Amino acid sequence: MKLRTLTLGLLSASTLAFAAHAESITIATVNNGDMVRMQTLTDDFTAKNPDIQLQWVTLEENVLRERVTTDIATKGGQYDVMTIGTYEVPIWAKQSWLLPLDKLGDDYDVKDIIPAIANGLTVDGKLYAAPFYGESSFVMYRKDLMEKAGLTMPDAPTWDFVKQAAEKMTDRANGVNGVCLRGKAGWGENMAFLTAMSNSFGARWFDENWKPQFDQPEWKNTLQFYVDLMKANGPEGASSNGFNENLALFQQGKCGMWIDATVAASFVSDPKSSTVADKVGYALAPDNGLGKRGNWLWAWSLAIPAGTQKADAAQKFVAWATSKDYLELVASKEGWANVPPGTRTSLYANPEYQKAAPFAKMTLDSINAADPTHPTVKPVPYVGVQFVAIPEFQGLGTTVGQLFSAALAGQTSVDDALKQAQDAATATMTEGGYIQ
Repeated sequence: MKLRTLTLGLLSASTLAFAAHAESITIATVNNGDMVRMQTLTDDFTAKNPDIQLQWVTLEENVLRERVTTDIATKGGQYDVMTIGTYEVPIWAKQSWLLPLDKLGDDYDVKDIIPAIANGLTVDGKLYAAPFYGESSFVMYRKDLMEKAGLTMPDAPTWDFVKQAAEKMTDRANGVNGVCLRGKAGWGENMAFLTAMSNSFGARWFDENWKPQFDQPEWKNTLQFYVDLMKANGPEGASSNGFNENLALFQQGKCGMWIDATVAASFVSDPKSSTVADKVGYALAPDNGLGKRGNWLWAWSLAIPAGTQKADAAQKFVAWATSKDYLELVASKEGWANVPPGTRTSLYANPEYQKAAPFAKMTLDSINAADPTHPTVKPVPYVGVQFVAIPEFQGLGTTVGQLFSAALAGQTSVDDALKQAQDAATATMTEGGYIQ
């Protein structure tokens, strides 16, 4: 009895001493499904790293961007790991706000990261963020409703076909909208979709001399088509819908088509969460015959702010969460169809993944089809498919997003929204010294 008491006492003392020396890191992340799933699996990390404790700050997409940008710009030091995207990484790395990820471990296999994704996270030959999941965008559609409409979705549809299909699939009496698209204002919400869409209409944010282009017919054609399509065949209140809202609508069987991130495929095809899981088909994002499709390129990635005092622990976590082993862990718990997609070449060569994920090939084709250095039909002075990789874009993109969201809501006309966007962009670029 005394021995047992002594043993327990020693164990308790050891545990207390260990806890006292444990290091806690704070991770800021987005409330998307793959990240939420990661938080349920972190026992695996803490079992392997008992000296590191994890604290989570999980936020809606727009709020996350605002919080992490403010924190890193002001050197607030609230977070040790930040979830950021392909837009922020090159800009923040050049401002020395991020640490290079050079301690991910010998077995991490950096070369396995899909080149298109890795290139967007690399500056001067150094990786500054590790992709948790990568994505392009494509069409997700209801095969049963398409058949009922008497149509067959091509692998590479046009916008005219999407419009025709949306009109035939809309069934107000049964709560079915022909098409669901992002309308919520934000540079990473409606403007991610609309900028990528505008590329396929031949539009661009700026000409070769950084002059804003919202007064050109290509933007008028883009925004008018989008507003008309959504008013006729979109869900009620579409101007408030972002990724998560449209995901819920699609899973509930209320969308004939949804054009959005390829990462959504695992959620709409998961019978645990989707009422239409066995009825979903996939196609490339639409085009207009101009040589560019309306798909984007993005990676939600984990990065470490330069000001953290816990860089080694943070890098261990980043390596765990973005490793091949993590994909194996998710597959063992949730099935191969639910592993975070779009980051590793080896995943798309895995027969088990190919079998479990009917969207795998279309996802990889969409990722490889996006070209951030030549995003639209005409030449541009910027890099980025669904954004413009300059610091001013975060504010300007959201301002324009608010104007276009208001046009969708009927609070302003397409022409007025475009005029105000042109004025805002001209003021921003003049103030930034891009134009006189």
